[in-house]
Amino acid sequence: MKKLIALILTAIMLISLSGCSADNQPAADKAEKSVFKIGAIPDQNAADLNRNFGAMAEYLSKATGLQVEFVPSVDYAALVTAFERGDIHMAWFGGLTHVQARSLVPEAEAIAQRPRDEQFHSVFIVQKELNVDKLEDLKGLSFTFGSESSTSGHLMPRYFLMEAGLDPAKDFEGAPNFSGSHDNTYNLVQAGTFKAGALNEAVWEKAVAEKKVDLNKVKVFYTTPAYYDYNWTINSNEYVDKVFGEGTRQNVKEALLSMDNDQADILALFQTDKFIEANNENYQAIETVAKKIGIIK
Repeated sequence: MKKLIALILTAIMLISLSGCSADNQPAADKAEKSVFKIGAIPDQNAADLNRNFGAMAEYLSKATGLQVEFVPSVDYAALVTAFERGDIHMAWFGGLTHVQARSLVPEAEAIAQRPRDEQFHSVFIVQKELNVDKLEDLKGLSFTFGSESSTSGHLMPRYFLMEAGLDPAKDFEGAPNFSGSHDNTYNLVQAGTFKAGALNEAVWEKAVAEKKVDLNKVKVFYTTPAYYDYNWTINSNEYVDKVFGEGTRQNVKEALLSMDNDQADILALFQTDKFIEANNENYQAIETVAKKIGIIK
């Protein structure tokens, strides 16, 4: 009987210790089992995004010791929502989605961008045979933007159209279309579905270089003034450091800013040779324009 009681007490003790180690697991151990999830606005086709951000996730995993995973989003709004919920820990946002995300997560921070994102542009394209040389010439033509939440595919093109005296809701042939992505935009204009459109300058340049655009059918007739656009935005310090350990935010930032020739292949996917420091103040003008147009309150 004594042996039986001793065995029962031992079993109870083991169960108790097991439960204690699970409930009181050190934060560092929990961080090791957590996945640092990155996302990106789906501004190009899924295959390109998966390749680009899959490579970035692999690099960040090696550079930080975190388990990093790229999580695709179905659209711009879905990425902002996932960021708000904490399902995405860092995102490659455009200027507008950065502002939208920060309105929901005030402590989120822009930490890195490409040099070109300090002086970014949109391009307006049109079917080549049309006599269009300035924004005012678009009046009466069918037109497509990119995503409604795109900085370079909608917000800033709409702003510059309005500055030229055009009301996109009234002055085109029918209501303007929203293609959903930059590559969809140039494909729709090239196919003749819409007479004109506006998109990200970098995507256009890449499409031309890769001969995805027939320059006998479509041309750029206007390039906008410069504005700030894309950046890496990391979630709130309290949230990220709490889950992954103190200093995680800074470690991720340093990993991005330290990329050099050893990561040239990954950087090339982002059409850059390095990332530079970014900050939230850069995007105040984007917020002002978005409020003026009524895209955000």
